[in-house]
Amino acid sequence: MTSWSDATKVHEYVGRVGRLEARKEGERELVEVLPQRVRHAIDLGCGDGRLISLILDARPETTRVRGLDSSAPMLELARNRFADDERVTIEEHDLNFPVAEPEGTAGTAGADVVVSGFAIHHLRHERKRSLFEEVVGALHPGGVFANLEIVQCATPELDAEFQRRIDRPGGDPEDILAAVEPQLEWMRDAGLVQVDCNWRWRGMALLVGQKPA
Repeated sequence: MTSWSDATKVHEYVGRVGRLEARKEGERELVEVLPQRVRHAIDLGCGDGRLISLILDARPETTRVRGLDSSAPMLELARNRFADDERVTIEEHDLNFPVAEPEGTAGTAGADVVVSGFAIHHLRHERKRSLFEEVVGALHPGGVFANLEIVQCATPELDAEFQRRIDRPGGDPEDILAAVEPQLEWMRDAGLVQVDCNWRWRGMALLVGQKPA
């Protein structure tokens, strides 16, 4: 069991990180890379549903969004947020394990976009790599992967300053951080193209790639 099962930690995180201007800037950049038309979206580690709301606001024609998370308090927040929205399905799933298609949907059209916000950095590096491969499998040709993430800074001193700036001195012992460049390479290895770091502020980065059309 991780500390994300602790409702007190979850509510503190949602309140603190939700106020960060850098996060809001990164989210605006994520919205900018969304495909012009989104019908089906997936959010890996959806938390309280914040990114899902941004997608639905920016692309109101979206008909189906699948949000996955393993934290019971986060799942409760997300389900409450979208209780009256039939487009959104919130599922309990631990990203340490392979992401499969929901029962009865195999062979249906893939996602237009897969997003993630501050979740994948909790996974071991080898799992990050295999998850990127699963993302490619989940996207339809031309679909976009946008990962707004916590990344490793160049030096321990820079990382300590970043943690101080986000009001988290000492960091989080559950973080398994990777630098930007290796992650971009893992995304390319998984089969994504047009891979780049579209935005960065200290230890936050938006990593983007596209499935070949």
